[in-house]
Amino acid sequence: QVQLVESGGGLVQAGGSLRLSCAASGHTFYNMGWFRQAPGKEREFVAAISSSGGTTYYTDSVKGRFTISRDHVKNTVYLQMNSLKPEDTAIYYCAVDYSTVLRSDQGKFDVWGQGTQVTVSS
Repeated sequence: QVQLVESGGGLVQAGGSLRLSCAASGHTFYNMGWFRQAPGKEREFVAAISSSGGTTYYTDSVKGRFTISRDHVKNTVYLQMNSLKPEDTAIYYCAVDYSTVLRSDQGKFDVWGQGTQVTVSS
């Protein structure tokens, strides 16, 4: 089974940037996604990338600011976050979807990392 470890979170001022990494062990040629959970809120979809890396999908609130990518050699998925806003503050999780359908339904994702905290100050 794939295991995932996120890193790259931290404290940043509004307008700043962070790059999150999700290192995967085992066979990793699957669709993958990033999700986040803000304090007092439910976990929500952020972005997803196909197994080949050729297709990406974003929630509207991050389009134009966040970019998901992957490096198959390093078995790592990234989330480049630019123009960060205080409302982006959350714990960010990466996850693997063993299906071949690129989707945002977190209930369909099979393996999750432990999360990394992102805090954006105003």
